[in-house]
Amino acid sequence: MLGAIIGDIAGSRFEFNNHKSKAFELLAPDCRVTDDSLMTLAVAKGIMETEKVKGYLAGGDKELDADYCSLLAQMTVKNMQELGRKYPDCGFGGMFSKWIISPDPQPYNSFGNGAAMRISPVGFVARDDEEVFRFSEAVTGVTHNHPEGLKGAEATALAIFMARSGCSKEKIKEKIAGSYYSLNFTLEEIRDTYHFDETCQGSVPQAIVAFLEADSFEDTIRNAISIGGDSDTIAAIAGAIAEAYYGVPQELKEKALKFLDKELYSIYQDWIEFMGQIKGKKDSNA
Repeated sequence: MLGAIIGDIAGSRFEFNNHKSKAFELLAPDCRVTDDSLMTLAVAKGIMETEKVKGYLAGGDKELDADYCSLLAQMTVKNMQELGRKYPDCGFGGMFSKWIISPDPQPYNSFGNGAAMRISPVGFVARDDEEVFRFSEAVTGVTHNHPEGLKGAEATALAIFMARSGCSKEKIKEKIAGSYYSLNFTLEEIRDTYHFDETCQGSVPQAIVAFLEADSFEDTIRNAISIGGDSDTIAAIAGAIAEAYYGVPQELKEKALKFLDKELYSIYQDWIEFMGQIKGKKDSNA
């Protein structure tokens, strides 16, 4: 999920001051962590806390049941609210801000791109398509239960899963174009006219094309920011897919992690340890 965090940080200073070029300092002093990173970390923490109770991912051939997904949804709500309330000024939208502080948080039929910007932990932890679909629905439907919101999150999670599973860009494009969005455009074609669009359907395809046209992790982030629009979120979505495909350069990783405060860094470290444990279980069951 570090790719999403880096994309968010890099795009943060351009969200309302678009920079339609790939030439810029990637992680400048005036960059910051926004709601994209916070909610990505909250989803990651929700997955980890669900595993502490259920132990499904570490349990070999255990069958994925409805109880696991129900608990995952509950833990997602819990952690998004807890973390969101600690950082009220990080850029939440109006409806989500109300949801964060609600004593009875309910989904509100959203199809905003917040569904996709926070989904990357699902793409990294899922072991097959079914887990991608069911985990994505569980963590997304607690807020973004509109079909377009669910679709945006699922398409992003599936692209991440396919990228980390060794699929080619051609295969990823074929799958997303066949099942989710038309990708029949180039960044050059849309750069002059693309504008701020907070919907999944107006930003997820653009983020995926930013990845498809890139030749590296960093180039993906630069592509995403260069079209303008909701720069931090588009870069977060694209960055998550790029991390799964390319990995993150060590120097860039070290620089980006300095933007996280102690609590956020701790969640990130817990996730790295958790993923190592899950990978160990996979290897021992191979």
